[in-house]
Amino acid sequence: MTIKRIQIGENLFAKNDEIAGENAKIFVENQIFSINLMGSPGSGKTAILEKLIPELINNGISCGVIEGDIAGSFDGERIERFGIPVVQINTGGACHLEAHMIRKGIENLPLSGLDMVIVENVGNLVCPAEFKLGVDFNITVASVTEGEEKPVKYPLMYSISELIVLNKVDLLNAVEFRVEKFKEYVRQVNVQAELINVSGKTGENIKILAEYIIKKTKQYEKS
Repeated sequence: MTIKRIQIGENLFAKNDEIAGENAKIFVENQIFSINLMGSPGSGKTAILEKLIPELINNGISCGVIEGDIAGSFDGERIERFGIPVVQINTGGACHLEAHMIRKGIENLPLSGLDMVIVENVGNLVCPAEFKLGVDFNITVASVTEGEEKPVKYPLMYSISELIVLNKVDLLNAVEFRVEKFKEYVRQVNVQAELINVSGKTGENIKILAEYIIKKTKQYEKS
């Protein structure tokens, strides 16, 4: 009897990459700068967005958000109050967003009126890094409550990110976290990524983060 070998993983990623490429074309055609915001559950991704979005709006950046969660709409509701278009995607169990899910989100956003689309991926330090979405820019949110060794324990996510945001720095006096050691670990897997320390609670350095993202958006518009 001949054993049939079925490469499910290869087929899955190939199809995902194909759709991701189509998503990228849609963003380009509509001149939209797109961001994939990743990080573990509780790292503070949504809290950062709550501080970041008003800064973007005040600087004339029109943005939409695609919220990814396994279940519920808590994060989407937190963002919707800023009066911007939000699409909530529930994966029903999958620990990450995939390109076809982003396509559904794109189809439900008013692209013609947007400068930027931010995808808040499902909280996870592994799977979201493995699936291309068709976005321009990857951001990983880390937290001082997670431990400084995360970059070397989960190297793929950190290696594909152009920006690492270290959140909850307002808690540095209460936890054992060495910022310089964290940066050293980041550099072991990604020597080019920018690093910005913020507090999603107090708003510390959120303006710096907003300025950085706005600059990237304008550079994209000129290219």
